[in-house]
Amino acid sequence: MAKFQLDLNLKTVVITGAGGVICGGIARELASSGANIAVLDIDLDAASAVADDIVKSGGKAKAYMTDVLDRASLESTREQINADFGSVDILINGAGGNNPRATTDNEYFDTAKEGAKSFFDLDEAGVKFVFDLNFLGTFLPTQVFAKDMVGKKGCSILNISSMNAFTPLTKIPAYSGAKAAVSNFTEWLAVHFASAGIRVNAIAPGFFVTNQNRALLFDGEGKPTARTGKILAATPMRRFGEVEELYGAVKLLLSEDNASFITGVVLPIDGGFNAYSGV
Repeated sequence: MAKFQLDLNLKTVVITGAGGVICGGIARELASSGANIAVLDIDLDAASAVADDIVKSGGKAKAYMTDVLDRASLESTREQINADFGSVDILINGAGGNNPRATTDNEYFDTAKEGAKSFFDLDEAGVKFVFDLNFLGTFLPTQVFAKDMVGKKGCSILNISSMNAFTPLTKIPAYSGAKAAVSNFTEWLAVHFASAGIRVNAIAPGFFVTNQNRALLFDGEGKPTARTGKILAATPMRRFGEVEELYGAVKLLLSEDNASFITGVVLPIDGGFNAYSGV
């Protein structure tokens, strides 16, 4: 099957959280479209591994250690990218994640065993961290890098939301709420920047196995957990997604030739999870 073709030659693409499984994969894929890829992550080693892979494959990329919650860090990175590749054309806000301090031990309050962490035990600092990482970690990079896009042709922003934004999952109220904020913010930005020529969209991945959720989905022996069983039972396609299955949607939404009238969209990529009522 032919792949969706996207020409990003001479375009500069900034990807936050690009040291991870999903955004690292997106970085590699977009590099094959000819883009200059700025690989941003707070973990420089992880970012460098992705950038090195791209360069070894004949692409153009550079890693930048960046804290998406630190405006000074973002501004410094923007200056470096402008010097290395020129002004930014595309921003992918992929930094995010959950934290155990903002996660309950049980799905239902009345099933919690003595000593289990309930809603009343959630750590305020942990909840704040999750909201900051996901929402401010999208808000601040957009403030910094979108300055390069105003008045240029063919610029766009792509946020990484989640199926949690449509229907919250049990145990992770802060992450679910934060991703809902990302989806709402995507729509707000799409309206705000429409007259500036910047399209803003998001993808909402369903269940993909990443470094962050692997321990929740598989036990120490690599066997599926009970939570995995529930996830797959609620996913009509009865499997986890493969990272490569995100690339077509990403390239479509970034394509000025094919998606020039698409803005403010949050696209589920979930194997039917959002459409399934459970009966």
